[in-house]
Amino acid sequence: MAVQRIAIDELLAFSASHPIIDVRSPSEYGHAHIPQALSIPIFDDEQRKIIGTAYKQQSREQAIKLGLDFFGLKMRSMVESLEQTLNDSNKKTIVVHCWRGGMRSAAVAWLFDLYGYKVYTLQGGYKAYRNWVLRQFSLPYQLRVLSGYTGSGKTEILKELSKEGQPVIDLEALAGHRGSAFGQLGLPQQASNEQFENQLANALAAIRLRFPKQATIWVESESSRIGNLNIHPDFFEQMKKAERIQLNIPFAQRLAYIMAGYGAFPTNDLIAATERIKNRLGGLDTKTTIAHLTNGATKEAFAILLQYYDRYYDKSKTLYEKAAQVINLDSTDTTINTQYILKQLNLK
Repeated sequence: MAVQRIAIDELLAFSASHPIIDVRSPSEYGHAHIPQALSIPIFDDEQRKIIGTAYKQQSREQAIKLGLDFFGLKMRSMVESLEQTLNDSNKKTIVVHCWRGGMRSAAVAWLFDLYGYKVYTLQGGYKAYRNWVLRQFSLPYQLRVLSGYTGSGKTEILKELSKEGQPVIDLEALAGHRGSAFGQLGLPQQASNEQFENQLANALAAIRLRFPKQATIWVESESSRIGNLNIHPDFFEQMKKAERIQLNIPFAQRLAYIMAGYGAFPTNDLIAATERIKNRLGGLDTKTTIAHLTNGATKEAFAILLQYYDRYYDKSKTLYEKAAQVINLDSTDTTINTQYILKQLNLK
């Protein structure tokens, strides 16, 4: 079977049923990769460094010879890695890529083709994919921003809206962060900003495949930064201009919601998160909050923090160009609130 090439614009639909194999080094893959791509590196990081040094200091030919030495020893293990990774004899068609769609992917594609797989290589490699990613953020989207004070249960409502068949982009889930100083608690370290962009671009493209072009996409109100990651400026500009739905839920109900979500975290973690915002929270409120946390008065501590985040949210509303449609709700019950929102917007 001859190895064929696939263009980047075909990749998303194609990869829905066929695995993508990333043959770049582990550090390249670890920094950022195509979502759902599987890592089977042709060279480890040290081998890649040795080959690169030979290419720069000696010659292209010497670098290729070194590459062949490394590759020859790994052929069997790469085939076995592919079999173990796929773990499904029916998956016999794959896409292979490296950085530019050059020698690394060509060599591995030849090997897997020889072994009996139907192999495609990605034209332009990961570099072409990254160019595609950046183009996605300048495309026009029809967005609907779900906003509201902290503790309104916006993220849970987005999940429920998705179950109801609404197009949804959960930015916090893609970023691996809940969007506040406390947003990393209980979660693994965030990926790179490049990987966040990759995830967001794929999610947007998936919605275009599933829904009509002008389908309105729900997103949560965010600042331009989620934890350590930045929303691409072109996409954030569209968020600022979008329709906005503001949830208005009483303070007591929101405080109870925050307590349920964060109250069980270790006291030291809560104190550390509080200290990260001490310059904005203020010296007295910081000292009082930490004292409450230390003494086990978690509700009193979160009441101070929630008041701070309410003030912060009031300032952030100026980012958005359109006035919000306010929806008053009595509780943080996700199911009830989602159904009410859909009815208010004539979406149910």
